[in-house]
Amino acid sequence: MLPRLSSRTARYAIAMAVSLGTVLFLLLGIGALGIVGDGDRDEVYLAAPAVLLLVALATRFRPQGMAYALGAAALTTVVAGVVAVGMVATDDVAASVPDVVMLTTMYAGLFAVGAWLFLRVRASAA
Repeated sequence: MLPRLSSRTARYAIAMAVSLGTVLFLLLGIGALGIVGDGDRDEVYLAAPAVLLLVALATRFRPQGMAYALGAAALTTVVAGVVAVGMVATDDVAASVPDVVMLTTMYAGLFAVGAWLFLRVRASAA
């Protein structure tokens, strides 16, 4: 029998699926299309999955810890976006500042949605 969506396990699974989907979407976006342009400039965005993994391991993948991890990943994505905007503004790259800002906002927002979902998992436990 399938668990109800209101169960803690189902909420955790949905939050984890959104989180993993966001990381996969970010990695595919970097690899296939590029955010900042051609070359290795997109590597700055790899800091977000690294931070996410480190904090998730440190907090043992518990819902509250995962919310912190995804919040940290969202903040790291914003910092990477600021660095990327600086690269685009000072260098002659094939990307535009509005594109970099839009993509950074999208990825940071997806990480934030994952954090919110993990907070909902924690709230359902109480």
